[in-house]
This record gives sequence, structure tokens and C-alpha cells, in this order.
Amino acid sequence: SPLSPASLEVMQAGMLCVLVVCATSSSSDWAPKTLMEPFRVKVVEPITLTTRAERERALARAGFNLFKLHAEDVILDFLTDSGTGAMSCAQWAAMIEADEAYAGANAWLKFEESFHELFDFAHLLPTHQGRAAERLLFGELGGKGKTFISNTFFDTTRANVESTGATCIDLPATIEDRNAGFGGNIDLHGLRMLLQRGRLSGVVLTATNNAGGGQPVSLANMRATSKLCREAGVPIILDGCRFAENAYFISRGEPGMVGTPIVEIVREMSTLFDIMTMSAKKDGLANTGGWLAVRDDALAESLGQRLILTEGFTTYGGMAGRDMAAIAVGLREVTDESYLRYRTRTVAYMAQRLKELGVPFVEPPGGHAIYLHAGAMLPSMPAHELPGQAVACALYLEGGLRACEIGDLMFKPSVGAKPRRQLVRLALPRRVYTQAHVDYSIEVVARVNKLCKADQLRGLRITRGEASPLRHFTAEMEPLHTGEIVKHPGRGRDES
Repeated sequence: SPLSPASLEVMQAGMLCVLVVCATSSSSDWAPKTLMEPFRVKVVEPITLTTRAERERALARAGFNLFKLHAEDVILDFLTDSGTGAMSCAQWAAMIEADEAYAGANAWLKFEESFHELFDFAHLLPTHQGRAAERLLFGELGGKGKTFISNTFFDTTRANVESTGATCIDLPATIEDRNAGFGGNIDLHGLRMLLQRGRLSGVVLTATNNAGGGQPVSLANMRATSKLCREAGVPIILDGCRFAENAYFISRGEPGMVGTPIVEIVREMSTLFDIMTMSAKKDGLANTGGWLAVRDDALAESLGQRLILTEGFTTYGGMAGRDMAAIAVGLREVTDESYLRYRTRTVAYMAQRLKELGVPFVEPPGGHAIYLHAGAMLPSMPAHELPGQAVACALYLEGGLRACEIGDLMFKPSVGAKPRRQLVRLALPRRVYTQAHVDYSIEVVARVNKLCKADQLRGLRITRGEASPLRHFTAEMEPLHTGEIVKHPGRGRDES
């Protein structure tokens, strides 16, 4: 006779699931429910398990700026997912095989071929990373008196626009868009109003919307934005750093698109834009590299001359041949659905556990990071005391996690501006950390949340570099009042 079902909770490889053990488990439609990493570990890098006392000294030496920490002093590094991923054996093999010819390298031809398999742009200009593409583009299109619109500008994009004297305006998603699972959308009503006023120089859609919580942009929103911009004669620009993750969310949740192959979605996405900037350090699955892609022949010619002047010749653009070879392979690997399922489910699992533990974060989670709501964790701490940085420092002190503040430290508030959300981003490097690393991180975040509830965290003041346009990279700070971030730090058995 059949056995009674018995439930066993399994936490493995980015998901929480229940396996039912029964005598009839040999049925032909049975399959494991556990979602495991779709790769094997081939090379390992040791982690230095620092003590709390060592981390206190390291943080003080860094001026309480996590960007200034030595990597060996960090246990788990969630500062960014840019260029921090693990490359595949196929990518390493391609790098060894790649040639380093100055012009017309075979590695460039392979990179160009992989690019055109996915994206519908006539011209591809390689750059050494995404912000180089931004600098080239906005150096050409920007200038005093010009205005650019976005679903939300990220830090380097905003800085490259504003460095030309142009103005940035954010039009984040509506509540309805957020509730529908596409919180990265641009506000179409606001866009129509601004387009009607005229004199816009460009519209940038960042997919996924990094500064807005890593939320995806729906294909319907892209189509509508493209139609409005092209009718108004305004260039529409795709910041496509996480294009594959965005396409995966479309394939999983957008009406009419569920089940559509990732490559088909990416291809259609690209047809809706006139220009694309890209950091291949994200969804290129590489450690460096990027590109600028355009349709217009005259614009491509002008940008190509700028490229030669500052980055290099148009068939390498500041990259080595081995870098282009790695991207050529990475562009094929990143659209693999098993990889994207594992990638997004790991973030979803982390979000699920944090929600159960009462930790506030941006919901629903995106595909590459968890964005903690530092303002909600520290509701009595004013924004000018940098609650996001306080939480980020506490994560490091309590468990050796390095995260990134996205709030009033990263984006200096302007007079009369709407208050910004105070967030802390934990960006997961691609194909780097295991389930145990994720579970450890959840424990540390829960610990810091408890300290916040007990009013144990202090704010900070900037002591150096306050006026810098990208001040979060270089500023130095100090804790207010007692000189400590955490008033009464708890000690583990081994102080780790």
C-alpha cells in the first residue's frame, strides 16, 4: 500500500521547495523540484574570514566608505554585479584562443557576430565599459540647455549627462505598473506631457531599472515609449546592461509574452530603440567591456571619430581581443533560460526569506539584487544622516558583507527636490556564490534589522569630498555622536 506523504523542507540553489516522498515516486512524470545551480565549480577562491575587530579597523581606515575597503577584508561582496561574475570554461577557452590584432581581429568578428544575433542595430562601437559609451554618446548629444528623460537615471549615466551641462528628469513607474510587476516602467503620462512641451534631447530606458530597485520594464511600456518618441522625433536610448534579465521577466509575467523565447524578446526590444549603451560587465557575463550601438549612419560616423580619439580603433575600442572573445561567448550563455531561471530565483529566494524575517525591501525583487529599505529600517534617522550608509556599514561590521548605498550619499539632494528613497543594494555577482553564502547573508541582514529596531545604529556625516559629482565613490565619513556606527555591537563566539 502507498506510504503517507511526508514533507521535507529543502533549501538549495536559490529556492525553497517541498519534496513529497511516496511509494509511487517512480511515475514517469516525476521530476525533482529543487532548482540547483546549472553549473559545476571548477576553480575556487579562498575567502578570508575576518573578525569583527578586524572589520572595525578596516572600516575606519576606509573613512567609512565601503568602496575604499580592500577586497580581502570583505567576506561576501555585494557591492556590485558589474564585472564581478565568474566566467565559464568556454569563455576562458575563447580568451586563450583570441588574437590581439590592432584592427580587424578575429575576436572582434566573433563579438560582432554574437551581437548581431541578438540586437537589431546597424552599427556597433566597442568600448572598455558602459560609462565610456555614455560619455561618448552624451558628449555628442548633450550640452547646456538640453534635457534628457529616463525611467530613472543611474549614477554614472546621470553624471555623464550632467557633465555636459544638460538636465536629467526621472519619470519612475506608476503604482499600477509596480503592482503589475513592472516597476521599472517609465511614467507614460508624464512622458507625453514633457514631449508635448518639446525640446527634449533624448529618452533613456534602463532595463532593468537599477536605481529604481532593479525592476523590469515591460515590452508594452517599451513599445508605447518608442511610439511616442519616434512620433515626436526624439531619440530613444536603451541602457541595456541587464537586457537578458529584463527579457526573462517579460517571458515569465507579461500578458501575451509568457513562454516567448528570450532571444525573440531581446530582438524585439532592440527594434524599439535608436541607440543602445551597454556594460558587458553585467549581462555580457564578462569582467570588462561594453558598447555603443546606433542606427543612424551620420551619428555612427561622428561617434566613431570620438571613439578613435579617446578609446581606440573601431574594432577594439579599448578592449583586448580576449575581452571581446569572452563577451562573444557570454552573449550566447546569458540568454540560456536555465541560467536566467537560477539567477532570478536566487534573488527571489533571498527576498522570500527576508520577508519572513520582517526585513523591509523593494518589492517585488528584481533579477540581480535585493534593495533594502534603509529609510524604513531606520525611520527616525533623517536622510541627511545617511541611513543607507549606516545600514551598509552595519552589514559589513556584523558579518563582513559589502553592499552599496543608493540614497542621499550616491545622489546629492537638490533644493526643492522630492525626497529620495534611502536604499541599500546587495547585488549578487553572477555564478559566484552558493546557497550557503546566500543563507549566511540573510542571517547578517536579519541581525542588522534587529539592531535597527533596537535603535542601535548611528548616522554619519561627510568629512571629505561632499561636493564631488560621484561622491559615493570617494567621499570619507565619520559616525555622529559616539564615533561608532553600532552603539552596542553584539559579539559572536569567535567575534566573526
